[in-house]
Amino acid sequence: MEVILLERVANLGNLGDRVTVRSGYGRNFLVPSKKAVPANEANIAEFEARRAELEKAAAEALATAQSRAEAIAAVGQITIKANAGDEGKLFGSIGVNDIVDAAAAAGMTVERREVSLPESIRNVGEYEVTFQLHSDVAQNVQLTVEAE
Repeated sequence: MEVILLERVANLGNLGDRVTVRSGYGRNFLVPSKKAVPANEANIAEFEARRAELEKAAAEALATAQSRAEAIAAVGQITIKANAGDEGKLFGSIGVNDIVDAAAAAGMTVERREVSLPESIRNVGEYEVTFQLHSDVAQNVQLTVEAE
């Protein structure tokens, strides 16, 4: 299935690229999420007419993500207090929702889908958490897990 990308898609292409994808990926993900349209004559003509508008929207989204990344970098560190045993092992684990709540308490605005954990957090210590704000913008934050 050949599609025209309406925004940058990681590992696939940039805005306006005509790419060939598997039909299920195009039909079930790219088209419903409005990341692409099927590459037929009518859609190609419509895309060319809207190209400047789409490029402007993509540039604004990138600028917004970069400003959010700067705001997150200004805060720089998140601390979470959790119940832990004597050896530093947590009773449970720290998940994405816990990180989003701690980030909100620290003054950051992030969504669940933007958080990327390197590993499961089950011990007290320091971890590096990545916030993927845009396909081109990622911000690393130091996460400190302390025992209550």
